[in-house]
Amino acid sequence: MRLKLTVAYDGTAFRGWARQPGKRTIEEVLGDALTRVYGAYDGGLTVAGRTDTGVHARANVVSLDVQGGPPPDRAAEALNTLLPADIAVLRAEEAADDFNARFSARSRSYIYRIWRRRERSPFEVNRSLWHPRPLELQRLNASAAIVIGEHDFRAFTPTETQHKTFIRIVEDARWYDRGDAYELEITADSFLRHMVRTLVGTMLERDPDDLIELLAGAPREHAGSTAAPHGLYLIGVGYD
Repeated sequence: MRLKLTVAYDGTAFRGWARQPGKRTIEEVLGDALTRVYGAYDGGLTVAGRTDTGVHARANVVSLDVQGGPPPDRAAEALNTLLPADIAVLRAEEAADDFNARFSARSRSYIYRIWRRRERSPFEVNRSLWHPRPLELQRLNASAAIVIGEHDFRAFTPTETQHKTFIRIVEDARWYDRGDAYELEITADSFLRHMVRTLVGTMLERDPDDLIELLAGAPREHAGSTAAPHGLYLIGVGYD
């Protein structure tokens, strides 16, 4: 049976998604629980978003093949009894045989959260970027509007990369005033590594008009800093 899992996690204590020898990763922790629940599970996991160290997820999606074990409507409960407190399966469901969490996805959505009070919050230290200097929401949204559409985002990903193409289509991007925090919500067909975090760093440091040149295939060194990972959340994956 092809199983589709929607998972959430606090990325603070994980070294990202991908399994690494001697490191605590989401793939390793989730895979260990799956092995205990489904004896015939072969260890293969496909994920919609391979999040980096410190990045969080409110709704990442995983697909895998299993045999035996609990039915889908009881799988989340069974897995959550074995998972640590910083990761949970929100939903489990049977998927079509050709469903692939990565390649069937039509869009991904992220939030980047900025804590903007002058006082540092101990509750936000691993969940947002502390930026006590004044921010202009109108200016940030002018930058976000320029990002919408089809562009070459090579300025917003590391120079050393496995990506072959840098064209991405951003469906929507805008900043919201959430009181003590500003949050960027952005949706695209897919994202390059560090793309959202470098967009945020650039929006904080540069004028909106600068993004026009950067989105025409400028080199990485022309863009701004890469914002810290702990402000980033994968919040949803879209499928047909």
